[in-house]
Amino acid sequence: MTKKVYVGMSADLIHPGHLNIIKEAAKLGLLTVGVLTDKAIASYKRLPYLSFEQRKMIVESLKGVESVIPQDTLDYRPNLLQEKPDFVVHGDDWKEGIQQKTRQDVIDCLAAWGGKVIDVPYTKGISSTQINESIKSIGTTPEIRMKRLRRLIQAKPIVRILESHSGLTGLIAENIKVNVNGVSQGFDGMWSSSLTDSTSKGKPDIEAVDITTRMHGLNDTLECTTKPIIYDGDTGGKLEHFVFTVRTLERHGISAVIIEDKTGLKKNSLFGTAVPQTQDTIEDFCEKIKAGKNAQVTEDFMIVARVESLILGKTVEDALGRARAYVKAGADGIMIHSKEKTGMDIKEFCEKFRTDNQSTPIIVVPSTFNHITEDEFSTWGVNVVIYANHMLRASYPAMVDVAKSILSNSRSYDANDRTMPIKEILELIPGTK
Repeated sequence: MTKKVYVGMSADLIHPGHLNIIKEAAKLGLLTVGVLTDKAIASYKRLPYLSFEQRKMIVESLKGVESVIPQDTLDYRPNLLQEKPDFVVHGDDWKEGIQQKTRQDVIDCLAAWGGKVIDVPYTKGISSTQINESIKSIGTTPEIRMKRLRRLIQAKPIVRILESHSGLTGLIAENIKVNVNGVSQGFDGMWSSSLTDSTSKGKPDIEAVDITTRMHGLNDTLECTTKPIIYDGDTGGKLEHFVFTVRTLERHGISAVIIEDKTGLKKNSLFGTAVPQTQDTIEDFCEKIKAGKNAQVTEDFMIVARVESLILGKTVEDALGRARAYVKAGADGIMIHSKEKTGMDIKEFCEKFRTDNQSTPIIVVPSTFNHITEDEFSTWGVNVVIYANHMLRASYPAMVDVAKSILSNSRSYDANDRTMPIKEILELIPGTK
């Protein structure tokens, strides 16, 4: 009787090591490959370059593969219980590190019907990490970058976005990682904030910096990063002008624009009712959304409607009515904002919105209610968290501190421990050497 064999793999960057595993597995019997879905891969590392459908098509064409099925989690057991394979084949690198537990779970599961794990020796000279870094160094295209935000929202419980106002802050968002309980954590994309763009240019946050100027600055970030970018579009301006903004952003590969339902001279939302702020009518704002959607060329670009009702002292019900109307007008997402420190009005909005809308992404910017964790937001139905101004807020006090030190001591020596060594600056940017 022919034996059944199972291999699980992401199949994003197929290299000789993968081909060797498939070759060895096919010798043992009929081979089924479980291709990990975007959601499964994104749970422990970066979003794959290729979509699940593309990766599945590639694996189906490989010699020795009998069938391909999706593997929806890192846990092999659901597929093993379904397929009941005699052998599970994997590279022997999973004997150590974070995959150790996964391997033991597979061994325990297979024991129920006498199955066995086969560990194939690691193929020397091949490193997926090095291949990934090489691809990343090449850069990306506007089309690929633009598509990634929608894929991330579909694949991850929470998409984590960091404010960037320069090429340098873009590199931080692109590259910084920390290890949390054995899992690498990083930012999924960048927020181009009108507040930090204006402030870094020494101008007030009143839409004084036009889109042409902002795009000149944003181009620095586009040139040295690959992750998706969400653009802060303020009010979107006049309807007739907004259609050109959409086309400009889409042409550059920006993934989304967020526009707020206010009119007149822009005032930062965190002022709330302390300064005069006027909310747009539902009808007029819906027309702006429709005009923007009609102007875009691709299906990937997103227009997100920012509801300002809670900022302006109105009720959650008012915010819900507006959000539902904006979605009906074509909005691809809803950003709900508040200056209340508890965040409970945001929670109420999200939970009520999710009672009749499970699919439209919800975006939050927890500048004031920043004690709430990403896990908590996820339970409310939030999809995207934007850390909207922290890079600028971190840099200004540090620069002031160093400037004061130089003035106080008539030399820069005393600020050495608060600054980067010149050598690290030279090594920070690829291509400097």
